[in-house]
Amino acid sequence: MDKKIFGAASFFGMTAIILGAFGAHALKKVLTVDQLVTFETGVKYQMYHALFLLFLGLNNHLNYKIKKTILILTILGIIFFSGSIYLLATDSLNDFNFKIIGFITPIGGLLLIVSWAILMIHFLKKKS
Repeated sequence: MDKKIFGAASFFGMTAIILGAFGAHALKKVLTVDQLVTFETGVKYQMYHALFLLFLGLNNHLNYKIKKTILILTILGIIFFSGSIYLLATDSLNDFNFKIIGFITPIGGLLLIVSWAILMIHFLKKKS
């Protein structure tokens, strides 16, 4: 399980850096300041959760089932939350109206919140 977690953490961390650089350089020329700020929000949350996955993989106080649940929720949360933000921020660059998928963003946010809540509840219930 930890190998999968580290793989996901590495992938999301790496792609956050790539997307951040892409936004700062290539998109800077074609997006408004507000669109760039929105895009950067997606990058930040993706990186925060890549680091969260690293913590998850390094943590020896969680069992397989909890790690797997948190991993799945976090991956889906990153894809739904950050992914939809990337598409919404760059909506003006194509003919497809990505605003119709805007409802996915809060679902992704909720998945990320639930993954953190599972971690918190596990540690609150754990005896010293």
